Amino acid sequence: MARKKGRDISGWLIVDKPAGMTSTSVVNKVRWALAAKKAGHAGTLDPEATGVLAVALGEATKTVPYITDALKAYRFTVRLGQRTNTDDAEGEITAESASRPSDDEIKEALHGFVGEIMQVPPQFSAVKIDGERAYKRARDGETMEIEARPLWVEELVMTGRPDADHVELEMTCGKGGYVRAIARDLGEKLGCHGHVLRLRRIWSGPFEAGDGIGIEAIDALARTPELDEKLLPLEVGLAELPELKCTAEGAARLRNGNPGMVIPGDVDYGDEAWASFDGRAVAVGVFKGGELHPTRVFVRGERD
Repeated sequence: MARKKGRDISGWLIVDKPAGMTSTSVVNKVRWALAAKKAGHAGTLDPEATGVLAVALGEATKTVPYITDALKAYRFTVRLGQRTNTDDAEGEITAESASRPSDDEIKEALHGFVGEIMQVPPQFSAVKIDGERAYKRARDGETMEIEARPLWVEELVMTGRPDADHVELEMTCGKGGYVRAIARDLGEKLGCHGHVLRLRRIWSGPFEAGDGIGIEAIDALARTPELDEKLLPLEVGLAELPELKCTAEGAARLRNGNPGMVIPGDVDYGDEAWASFDGRAVAVGVFKGGELHPTRVFVRGERD
């Protein structure tokens, strides 16, 4: 098998994704622009959604789960009075209603979507049903029974009501949530149907849309040192985990995949943490008896 060509470059590039582009396309664009060997992203955005898409390169891909698990915030507009088969404006209208709720009715209904809720993903979603993506079966006209799954919603508030047909909302939630499902279920609860008209992810874990780089800028700076300078260190992806410093000897043992001695910190026995040496991440693992038992080890090059 031919070896994959590209630079061993590690870090995070925060992209402000435009509408009309898939998350995979953004990752491929970033990988090409940085001539990187390896890239991935932390949390898919629908093609028509905009905002934070955090792209991990090289060793930073090992920190993706910690960004995926972190809280995220969305700003979105719900079109009231219409249900679509995709739960967004890209789909076909399947039901309509002349009923329109008052502002107070909307605010009252939102309370039921806060905390630990059970959510059924949209028919057009990437969840797997019998080993096949739901959206593929939905495109063939199939209607599936999709199991509800838990979602933590930290906050869901109404931020605007431009007119009777539209309501603007902001939501902070955990991983695995579908904003389209929130719009659909809110519309059903209000008895008027609803779908997402516009959606923007405004932050994800430590990353904010305002700090993101646009696709045009990525094209303009492709294969230049200026684009390299936009990279954030992989350690940013570990912001949700406690840091433990280690000695040179401990770092050497960790790099070889063995438990290494760390300086005790605000971490209890059995907690997950990451070890650093000279400010650079060495490994992620479980703290036990003064040592970190590694589960992920970072292989660092000169460029990162």
